Amino acid sequence: MSVRRLLPIATPGISNRQHLTCLYKCGDQCAAPVPNGSGNPYFGDVATEISRRGALKAAGVVALAVGATQVLPATVAAQGSLGAGALGSTGGGTLDTGFIPVAPNTADAVVVPAGYSSHVVIRWGDPVIPGAPAFDFENQTAAAQSLQYGYNCDLAVLYPMDDRDNRFLLIVNHEYTTEPTMFRGYDSAAPTREQVETAWAAHGMTVVELTSRAGDGGLDPVMGSYNRRITATTPFELRGPAVGPLTRTTADPTGTRVLGTLNNCAGGHTPWGTVLSGEENFNQYFGTTGSVTDPARVEALRRYGVSVRESGRKWERFDSRFDLAAEPNEVNRFGYIVEVDPWNPDSTPVKHSALGRFKHEGGTVHVTADGTVVIYSGDDERFDYMYKFVSSRKMVPGRDAAARAQNMRILDEGTLYVATFTGNSPESEIDGTGTLPSDGAFDGTGGWIPLMTVDSAGNAVSHVTGMTAEQVAVYTRMAGDAVGATKMDRPEDVEPSPTTGKVYMALTNNTARTVGQVDEANPRHNNKHGQVVEITDDHAGTTFGWNLLLVCGDPAAADTYFGGFDKSKVSPISCPDNVAFDPAGGLWVSTDGNALGFNDGLYSVATEGPNRGETKLFLTVPIGAETCGPLLFADRAIVNVQHPGEKDGASIENPASHWPDGGTSQPRPSTVVAWRDGFTGGTGSLSGGSLPMGSLGS
Repeated sequence: MSVRRLLPIATPGISNRQHLTCLYKCGDQCAAPVPNGSGNPYFGDVATEISRRGALKAAGVVALAVGATQVLPATVAAQGSLGAGALGSTGGGTLDTGFIPVAPNTADAVVVPAGYSSHVVIRWGDPVIPGAPAFDFENQTAAAQSLQYGYNCDLAVLYPMDDRDNRFLLIVNHEYTTEPTMFRGYDSAAPTREQVETAWAAHGMTVVELTSRAGDGGLDPVMGSYNRRITATTPFELRGPAVGPLTRTTADPTGTRVLGTLNNCAGGHTPWGTVLSGEENFNQYFGTTGSVTDPARVEALRRYGVSVRESGRKWERFDSRFDLAAEPNEVNRFGYIVEVDPWNPDSTPVKHSALGRFKHEGGTVHVTADGTVVIYSGDDERFDYMYKFVSSRKMVPGRDAAARAQNMRILDEGTLYVATFTGNSPESEIDGTGTLPSDGAFDGTGGWIPLMTVDSAGNAVSHVTGMTAEQVAVYTRMAGDAVGATKMDRPEDVEPSPTTGKVYMALTNNTARTVGQVDEANPRHNNKHGQVVEITDDHAGTTFGWNLLLVCGDPAAADTYFGGFDKSKVSPISCPDNVAFDPAGGLWVSTDGNALGFNDGLYSVATEGPNRGETKLFLTVPIGAETCGPLLFADRAIVNVQHPGEKDGASIENPASHWPDGGTSQPRPSTVVAWRDGFTGGTGSLSGGSLPMGSLGS
């Protein structure tokens, strides 16, 4: 059925993301000049000779283990078959998801299809650590928040616990804080120390045990032995080629011990039972009470969107490590993929600089037939790049301590690459309107240019002329500029399919792209709605093919494309952000900043067979919220509801949302589970969406 006309489609000039969200989520980066000022081609004839040289060089520095083995081997084996109507059965060609799509709406609620129910699992401020007080909005403290669920949940990973029936580990990122909606009477020009330190404690990550509710699909938190809060002051180890003069500080002359993680967005999980978390818009937390005048340093900061003025949150007033003049290298210690072992609450999380430093939307894993581990990541900025890391160390099978110890060094050794895209169609056919070229598809080929390689002894070699390996690790964006990487429309989540090995990337939007800057992978100027790219990668190699599966927006508009599927039968979708897969290999896409005038949501998207491109809206989130961290199982779905009620003009005195508690309550970011009615819990349906590792390290 068509749901396209169930709500009038508004088309504002930019996404529906509110200015309040922009200020606190990314430091209002889109209002600033585009950080990428390189002369890299936007598309067309992408530096063929550079790609050729890069491919030849890569052949000498990394073993090419080409294959289409699915990501995370053995995750599919115990999933069983999915009957018609099971949540997440859309990816297998003619299979139908069975649910009737929800209508686009502006309800202050989580809306699910008929025949499904939902439940709030855990809210901002709920107790996580023993001794945590109950949440008290009017009397928040840093001490309390450090024991409670953090703010603005994003990534979600769920591991079943094999030694405890119907128990699971939930690991969640807390991307950022929105102080005006957190603290009554907040003055952005003069925050208090307690407010600042409470915000530090509200960042980071949470590990919390969950238990299945009897009688339905709900999940409830428990005070388990694995529960943990990671915050902006938790000690981390910085590892890899970035360690050196560019990461040393007054407090840490080794350059290896960093306090905290910031702006953790999406991520992934590994076959050895850890969680990968991407540090994204870290730039906004740094400012200065003094001045920064060195031109080279100012340019490096500008390339990462770091202002040399006072920051919006004013943290530099309370801790000199956030002051660019006092501690020039502290900012170089953020912007990495973080690895956390949720099975060891006493472990020190690691920042992996071999995977590069940029605004990591996430980091997701593919394992080739010979055990080579490949990590994909997008740099969430207008006109920035897509990357992958290919390990040289092979994954060791097994879950014992020795295997895990070996596998937890995999991300230290290998080669980091950046992507170039080339179109199949003449440039004259890509005119910025989104009109399909004469061959009927936006498609082409691509290549991976090596940036640096780290060997088994920890020695790093740069493949970028004029840059050392340390500089490539710290200034990865500038390395991508130097080798001619392709400028994309905000590369966000990049994730490989567990069944086909194909890789899907969400390009959220880019209203700064002009007619003269369009290309076949980014075919629209003033791109409000974004697109989803499907990539057939030579995973451990240096070539790939690609096509646009979705060109998002109002299906009635001429500039949209849904994989060739009948556009009168799809749900409207705008601003794709996260991609995820269900046990059958079906693709799901969540949105952020929907520019069509209704709430963000979670969509199923068919990728194979005659239904390829069919897009159906499964769930919508409340007013002002973003749909984050989707996990899909045979009978349940988990989503994080981030920044509910963040609407311009709203205030604590006049909230735009009262979700999830209703009445006159303040909105609270929360994790939600939805399930098909009639499901009564149990572990079986959960083992498909995340790797069932058991209680490792217990």
